[in-house]
Amino acid sequence: MIQIVEHAPGEGPYAIGTALEAAGLPVRVCRAWAGDRVPEAVDDLVGLVVMGGPMAAYDEFPSRTAELALLRAALEAEIPVLGVCLGAQLLAVAAGGAAKPGTGAQVGWGDVRMTAAVQTDPLFATAPDQLRVLHWHGDTMDLPAEATLLASCDRYPVQAFRIGRSAWGLQFHLEVDEAGVEAFARAFPEEAATAPGLLETAPVELAALARHRDDVCKRFAALVAGRAEQTATRAFFTRRAATWEERFAGDGPRYAAAVARIGLRSGQYVLDLGCGTGLALPALRAQVGEAGVVVGLDLTPAMLTAATREGRDAEAQLLLADACRLPLPTGAVHGLFSAGLINHVPDPAAALREWARVTTPEGVLLLFHPSGRAERAARHGRPLDPDDPMAEEHLRPALETAGWRLAHYEDAPHHFLARAVRGQE
Repeated sequence: MIQIVEHAPGEGPYAIGTALEAAGLPVRVCRAWAGDRVPEAVDDLVGLVVMGGPMAAYDEFPSRTAELALLRAALEAEIPVLGVCLGAQLLAVAAGGAAKPGTGAQVGWGDVRMTAAVQTDPLFATAPDQLRVLHWHGDTMDLPAEATLLASCDRYPVQAFRIGRSAWGLQFHLEVDEAGVEAFARAFPEEAATAPGLLETAPVELAALARHRDDVCKRFAALVAGRAEQTATRAFFTRRAATWEERFAGDGPRYAAAVARIGLRSGQYVLDLGCGTGLALPALRAQVGEAGVVVGLDLTPAMLTAATREGRDAEAQLLLADACRLPLPTGAVHGLFSAGLINHVPDPAAALREWARVTTPEGVLLLFHPSGRAERAARHGRPLDPDDPMAEEHLRPALETAGWRLAHYEDAPHHFLARAVRGQE
């Protein structure tokens, strides 16, 4: 779900909404100006768009606190974000910067200059060196140190920026079409009067802008769609990372017992896929010894932060990566440990093939969960799923197709364990 937050009736997403719809992405609109409640969590979000409005990001307004909390949660979970005007200022504040009054209203068509950073930016890589856009603001912002400035102009130096890998702020209104320009002029006639010819020149200005506007909006929609599965996983686990260790610390002995079943030797290379807070890492380190290599890999930065807080970085190298697209050469590892991850990947068959690719012949894959399948189903108040990829009748052929041989399958009341061996090439 894409969440759009609007602050004024005429300040809708326009071209952004068109691009999201064309990409087949479901959209949910929070009309904060009408009293809609801003979502408290990002668990079901794959993208967030925060539009402009007449209020100031440095002053309190009814939805400000909730919006800042939502933006901070989206940043932590690396959910793609696009903030426009007020939305950009709120994004800067949420990331640790500050919003502040500017030097007066900047209204009307005007140029912005792209910085060298746009050459590698996912949204603005094809933008021209100079872009003529619609300005409509009187405030500005100080960016946090980690922000990347993308566009500027003499009067208001911060015009576009990126936070991290997936959040963008636009001070100007790139999203507008003719209906949008007319809506702005109707809503703010006194400000519109300071920009003579605003409406009359709109068709010509928009004709020149349209290709670049649509390219940026389509790139954002494509980025959201392409990362949707990863984003959903990050969003789900990010909010749970802070209490994960507390919830599952008692499972440590079960993890250690499972690791003992892998059967690795000293000096070998083992990978914990979806390591979470790293419950298995001490046992994996003990099995391969100081001469071995232990890597704990997870898609969620908050989980690796929690693992570091627990001191697990002393047991293993912690790596932020997608477990379905491993940044490892073929045949690099002797063993893989995975607790519960197979139920959270979008394509289990593809994941098993990728895991086989990085494993040496006769290497071992251990799939584990501290609860049996029936126990987990009962805990969630549902019957066993006949299509569960961990059911033996599904798992065995999936493993064989991917290049594994199922050596042991154990679906006990209080744990699940499957041990598979990588076949010869």
